[in-house]
Amino acid sequence: MNIKITTTSVLVDDQAKALDFYTNTLGFVKKTDMPAGEFRWLTVVGPDAQDGVELLLEPDEHPAAKVFKAALVEDGIPFTSFGVGDAAAEYDRLSALGVRFTQPPMTMGPVTTAVLDDTCGNLIQIASRS
Repeated sequence: MNIKITTTSVLVDDQAKALDFYTNTLGFVKKTDMPAGEFRWLTVVGPDAQDGVELLLEPDEHPAAKVFKAALVEDGIPFTSFGVGDAAAEYDRLSALGVRFTQPPMTMGPVTTAVLDDTCGNLIQIASRS
């Protein structure tokens, strides 16, 4: 079997706001932006992996999506996790840009994580190997 992940998604409450945050703050690069009904097929990729896995900024319009996201946030659970070279340094960089973190860097064995608010209804974990 030759199966691989090509696209994954994060549910966002506003695609334009999400594109701004994910590109101008987090540092992703816009890859695809085309109409898809009343919304857009809008993806971003890592700047060093532009042919890699695409992150779809998917509208959270399904009623279950909003309930699911709110429950995760209420319980402090990240929707997904992104790898970074140094979670503590990325925490410092993003904090300086005004990003709100719900968990500062924590080292857990060989991994350091921090959790941020993506301004689009999600908590996102960043993680690096020590």
